[in-house]
Amino acid sequence: MTDRRTKGLSLLLASFFISGCTALAVGGAGTLTGTGTYVYLNRELTTDYYYSFDKVWEACEKTVAESHGEEVLPHKEIGFGTISALLYHEEVKITIKYKARNVTTVAVRVGLMGNKRSSQLLHDKILANLSPK
Repeated sequence: MTDRRTKGLSLLLASFFISGCTALAVGGAGTLTGTGTYVYLNRELTTDYYYSFDKVWEACEKTVAESHGEEVLPHKEIGFGTISALLYHEEVKITIKYKARNVTTVAVRVGLMGNKRSSQLLHDKILANLSPK
């Protein structure tokens, strides 16, 4: 029975890799005031911040400014916005979405093919700009 489960799990994981699905959840990286779980899907690293949309938007703008962003193109609507910029010669797109009262979802994509480590670094900077000092 155990061998059968192992084979089934291996087959399931293999099908994800073959189909190109690279979903990965990294848990527990935040604090009570920050985030909970990071999800890396479609070359974007996404998490929820437990702050208002406007406060998260300001933290994202500050993160881009502190990183000496070039060609910054912010686009903000009610409950949704994107910030596109060149950071360290890489194209970056930050997507900010209202999810609920004091819950805002942020997705970060670095480069054409996505760069998880650089996206995580930007999330860390956003969280630092949100946290009281």
